[in-house]
Amino acid sequence: MSPHLGHPFRGPHYQPGPPPQAPAPAPPPGVPFPVTPAAAAMSAPPSPAAAPPAGVTVQPPVRRTGRVLAAGIALSVLAGGLAGAVTGGWGDSPSAVAPVELPQAAVPSAGASQGSIATAAASVLPGVVSVRAGRATGSGFAIDQQGHVVTNAHVVEGASDVSLVLSTGRSVDASIIGVDADNDLAVLQVSGNVEGLRSLTLGRSSELHVGDPVLAVGSPLGLEGTVTAGIVSAVNRQARFGDNGNRQSAIQTDAAINPGNSGGPLVNSAGQVVGVNTAIATLGTSSRSGNIGIGFAIPVDRMTTIVKGLID
Repeated sequence: MSPHLGHPFRGPHYQPGPPPQAPAPAPPPGVPFPVTPAAAAMSAPPSPAAAPPAGVTVQPPVRRTGRVLAAGIALSVLAGGLAGAVTGGWGDSPSAVAPVELPQAAVPSAGASQGSIATAAASVLPGVVSVRAGRATGSGFAIDQQGHVVTNAHVVEGASDVSLVLSTGRSVDASIIGVDADNDLAVLQVSGNVEGLRSLTLGRSSELHVGDPVLAVGSPLGLEGTVTAGIVSAVNRQARFGDNGNRQSAIQTDAAINPGNSGGPLVNSAGQVVGVNTAIATLGTSSRSGNIGIGFAIPVDRMTTIVKGLID
């Protein structure tokens, strides 16, 4: 297994899979391409001046086993919480509510102008939070005004106490109301006042094209409110992640993603969420190389379906 990125190192195994029905070619000699989960959990976030180098080498958990990608790429999901099996229904059951609605933005009309990176970032930052689950940290984002926040399952794995740091700097408590470990998604509920937390607009990952500009927003290495820009590198990259190891499609991007970005949003130039940042690739057998421009995100179209079920 490839070493995990970040600390603590626990988290579900993640590795890319070959395209369906494609034969697995022998990996080229001397070019192994291990990958570690996109935004691993870390100890209490360091200050910018004391931020540790991207990709802290840690021994992989014993209960995980490695797999080899056809092209020699091994992906392992970023550390995101204390060890323990994650199931659907954590903590106290929320009071009965009407079925949740998560509307997605309409497809932009042909020729519609796209916003600038600065405009998109300004519209997204108020809805992005830093997630602190025990000794682990990650990212998340609000999906409605009722205080529901989406993050990765591996970020809150095994945690009993979860808090969120909003873009305003205010810290609030949150509870875990649902987890889908097979798809590495979790839904949190903010406890109390949600003032200062803005819900983000959900876009449509089915409308993404290779070359589209995207932003990754989150708290890499504990640096809250960090924005990085890139493009969509592939829209249907086959990968295995989550607990069941089934092959799933992921968005590949070269927007810089590092430990602490796990669970944060990948957004398009209109400021709409198109994916949930989950894993990165690293060179060699050590995670010390950090981000190399190959990141992976769960498509928002799949996220929306899963999250509705977790909230209902």
